[in-house]
Amino acid sequence: MEKIKKLFQATDMTVGAPWRQIMIFTLPMLIGNIAQQLYNTVDSIVVGRYVGDNALAAVGSAGPIVNLLLVFFIGISTGAGIMVSQYFGARDRENLALTIGNCTVACGVTSLFIMIAGAFVTGPLLHLLNTPDSIFEWCRSYLNILIWGMAGMAFYNILSGILRGLGDSFSALLYLLISTVLNIVLDIWFVAGLNMGVAGVSLATVIAQGISALLCLWKLFQMKDLFELKAVHFRPHGESMGNIIRLGVPSGITQAIFSMAMIVVQSLTNSFGEMFIAANVIVMRVDGFAMMPNFSFGTAMTTYAGQNVGAKRYDRVTLGARQGTLMAVGTSAVITGIILLFGKYLMGIFTDTTELVDLSMNMMRIIALGYLAMGVTQSLSGVMRGAGDTMTPMWISVFTTIVVRIPVAYGIAYLTRSPEYPIGRQECIFISLLSSWLLGALATAVMYRVGHWKKKALRTEEPAETLSA
Repeated sequence: MEKIKKLFQATDMTVGAPWRQIMIFTLPMLIGNIAQQLYNTVDSIVVGRYVGDNALAAVGSAGPIVNLLLVFFIGISTGAGIMVSQYFGARDRENLALTIGNCTVACGVTSLFIMIAGAFVTGPLLHLLNTPDSIFEWCRSYLNILIWGMAGMAFYNILSGILRGLGDSFSALLYLLISTVLNIVLDIWFVAGLNMGVAGVSLATVIAQGISALLCLWKLFQMKDLFELKAVHFRPHGESMGNIIRLGVPSGITQAIFSMAMIVVQSLTNSFGEMFIAANVIVMRVDGFAMMPNFSFGTAMTTYAGQNVGAKRYDRVTLGARQGTLMAVGTSAVITGIILLFGKYLMGIFTDTTELVDLSMNMMRIIALGYLAMGVTQSLSGVMRGAGDTMTPMWISVFTTIVVRIPVAYGIAYLTRSPEYPIGRQECIFISLLSSWLLGALATAVMYRVGHWKKKALRTEEPAETLSA
C-alpha cells in the first residue's frame, strides 16, 4: 500500500539512475498521452461511424483552429512546468507556491478572454481555410462548443503540467483516465443515443476535461508537504508573472506559428476535397499515437532537466539527455514499425470506405521515418526548455515551419500540376511535413551541442533540504 501511495507523490529526479527516473516518469505519462489521444480518436470514430465521412472531415478541419486558440495556455503551461521543476529541484517552497498561484490566475484571465472573443472568429477563420460548404456548419458548431468550454480544457492542461513539473505523473494519469472513460461514454450517448451529431462530440470533450481540471486542482491543494497555497499566492506577482511570460511566450509563439502553418496548409488540404480531408484526419489520428513516445519523453526531459538544473547537477542533465534520447528513438521505432505493419486495420476503424483507408495508409508511409527524427527533436528540446532556454526550440520551429514546410508543400503542389492533378499531387502535404521533421532534428542536435541552454537557469537559492520529496 505504501508503494502505491508513493507513486502519487512528487518525485525527486536529482537522485538515482537517470534512465530509470526518466522511464518511471515517462511510462504513466505515455499511458496518459495515449488516453488523451483517445479524446480525439473516439470523437473521430463515433462521428465517422454514426454520422458519416463528411462529419469526420468537419472535425478534422476544425483541429488547426482549436490548436491556435490553445497557444496561450501552452505558453503558460510551459513556463509553469519549467519554473515548478527548477524550484522543486532547488527546494524553494515559497516560489513554488507563488508560481502555481500566479499560473492559475493567468489561466483564468486568458480563458475568459478566449471564451468571449473566440466565438466571433470561428466563422471568418473557416472561410479563410476554404472549408467546403458541405461541412461548414458542422465545423462551426464543433468549434463554438469547445470555445465556450475552454476554461476546463485550459485548466486541465496547465494544472496537469504543474503536477508533472513536480514529478507526479501518476496523479495526472489517473485523472486523465477517469475523464477519458467519461468522454467515451458521453460521446456514444450524445451522438449515437441522442443524435446530437458533431456538437455532441465537442460537448463530451468539454465536460470530461472540466472534471479532470477539478481533480488536478484538488490534488495540488493536498500537497502541503511541498508547498501551501494561500490567498497571497494568487495575487499577481511581478517577478513570477515575468518569468512565466519569459519562459512561456516562446513556446506559445512556437505553437502559434505551428498552428498558423497548419491553417495555411489546411487551406491547401481542403482544396483537394472532402475525401483527402477525411484521409488527413485519419492519418493525424494515427499520427497522434505514433508521436506519443516522443511527446512523453520530451515532457519527461523538461522535468528531469529542470529539477537537476535547479539542483545545479549539470552532469546528470547531460547523462540523462543522452539516455532519454536513445530510449525515445528506440520506443518510437517500435511503435512506427507496428503502425506500418498493421496501419490498415487501425485506419479501418474510422471508416468502411476502402479507397479512404488506402489513401490514408499511403500518406502514413511517407512520414514514417520522421517519427524517429522527432524522437531526437522532442527529447533534446525538452532538455533545453527544462534548463530555461525556450528561445532556441522556438527559432528552430520557426525555421522548419515557415522556411521549410509551407514553401515545400505549395512548391510541390505547384510543380506537380497536370490535367490529372489540376491542384497538384496530394503527397505534397506529407512530404513537406517529413522534410520539416528531418531538418528540425538536425538543427536541434546541433544547438544542443552548442550548449547555450546551460546559461539560462532561474536564479534560485542553493538547494536545501526544506522540501520533502
